[in-house]
Amino acid sequence: MEHQIDVMISEEKVDARICELAQQISEDYAGKELHLIVILKGSVFFACELAKRITVPVTMDFMSVSSYGNGMVSAGHITVKKELDEDIEGKDVIIVEDIVDSGNTLFHLRNLLEGRNPASLKIITLLDKPDRRVTDVITDYCGFEIPDEFVVGYGLDYAQKYRNLPYIGVVKA
Repeated sequence: MEHQIDVMISEEKVDARICELAQQISEDYAGKELHLIVILKGSVFFACELAKRITVPVTMDFMSVSSYGNGMVSAGHITVKKELDEDIEGKDVIIVEDIVDSGNTLFHLRNLLEGRNPASLKIITLLDKPDRRVTDVITDYCGFEIPDEFVVGYGLDYAQKYRNLPYIGVVKA
């Protein structure tokens, strides 16, 4: 079944914003090494494009987490499905997320990772839906604030499809 997908944010706008974010991060971390924790699966596209444009030394690790368990409502805690390969103690870390809506997962993930004693811990997201926020999670870097629409592309999926779209699109029924 094919879906109609309307462009919300063009490929050109996404690319330009990632360049701006990378420049800001490069300035903020001048003289330091940066460790990116990429949240699987959706953040991979964003993280790769971002990392290519950051001018300070970058290392990357990957994590897969869920706050939903077997239900459709957040369970209020996270389950780690794929743990980090490297220790983050003493490192300057940025969690790379594709989209923040309720904030539940990132709120709990931030608390978990802060307990591992990084030198610093920040969050970057490509997309933010502040109208959906139910926890007090703050993103340090944000690509775009968007309305409460179901979006795909640039790593975001619908039933594992459309991640490879080079833009952010809205799925229409």
